[in-house]
Order: sequence, then C-alpha cells, then structure tokens
Amino acid sequence: MGAIRTPRDKWIEEGLRALATGGPEAVRVEVLAQALGVSKGGFYGYFRNRAGLLEEMLDTWERAVTEDVIERIERDGGDARERLGRLFDFVGSGEPRVIDAGVELAIRDWARRDKGVARRLRRADNRRMDYLRELYGAFCPDEGDVEARCLITFSLRIGDHLIAADNGPRSRGEVLAAVRERLLSP
Repeated sequence: MGAIRTPRDKWIEEGLRALATGGPEAVRVEVLAQALGVSKGGFYGYFRNRAGLLEEMLDTWERAVTEDVIERIERDGGDARERLGRLFDFVGSGEPRVIDAGVELAIRDWARRDKGVARRLRRADNRRMDYLRELYGAFCPDEGDVEARCLITFSLRIGDHLIAADNGPRSRGEVLAAVRERLLSP
C-alpha cells in the first residue's frame, strides 16, 4: 500500500494560514511542509513552484469570498432581507477559514505592493458590492440609499474587527444588531 499524499487543499489552506499571520513572504514550501508534518516533496506533485501555490491560494480566496458565499446564501432562497440576514450571519461566523478577517487583511495588504493581487482584489470587491446592490436594490428604491447601505455593509465586513473603541453602554454585538436592523429596514 502506497503512502497517502497530503491533499492539495491542505497545502492551500496552510498557505492561507501562513499568509494571514505573516504575509506572502511567510508562504514558504519548507515552512508549510513542516506545519503539515510532511516532506516538501509532496508539494511538487501539485504545484510547479511557490508562485503556483500563491496563484492557487488567490484563486481559492477569490472564489470563496464571492461565488461560494453567494451560492450558499442563494441556496435557501427567500426575499432579499432574508438573504442579507443569512449573509450577515455567515460572513460573521468566520467559516470557512479562507474568508476570515486575517486572510482578508493579508490579501489587502499584499495588494498594496502587487498589481496582480490588486486587480484580483478589485474584481472580488466589485463582485461582492454588485451582489449587495442586487439585494439592497430589491427593497430600496433610492440608488443613493442602496449605495450607502452597500458601503456600510462592506466597510463593516472589512473593518469591524479593527475598531478597538468601546461601544458606550452597549456591547459590540448589540451595536452590530442595531446596525443590521437599520440596514434591513425599508
């Protein structure tokens, strides 16, 4: 019986974990192999080189934060408010790991230094905003209101965990629930 290879997605997942903690410079074949408890030889069965892994990591992230999320939200149907509610819940859950805040921030930081990554980030952000426009547009007749709600929603997704300020007498959860209620109101 032959040895079981470490699955391709495990290399990508470990690469994204390394990216989240140390940026693209931290994504090193030797380090990933050590974290996975395998030899680096298995890496080359899937990827030609480190650049190939980085490219697949970006593909995985982009698909996960756009089409995979949209498909998941759309799967259960419902009106736009119900779908937005599911979207808020899902994105706030941090599952799967590929869409968590650490990976998101690492890719945004990487995009500041790499034009190719910046193009992918813009494409992903535009797809996300287009989906939000579709949902908010279903119950907000004013285009300006739709755009404001989209920007607030997306800004919260990207930046909420970066805000260290207290929320007065309320918990962060209570404040986010109030924001959600206002965003979903007519």
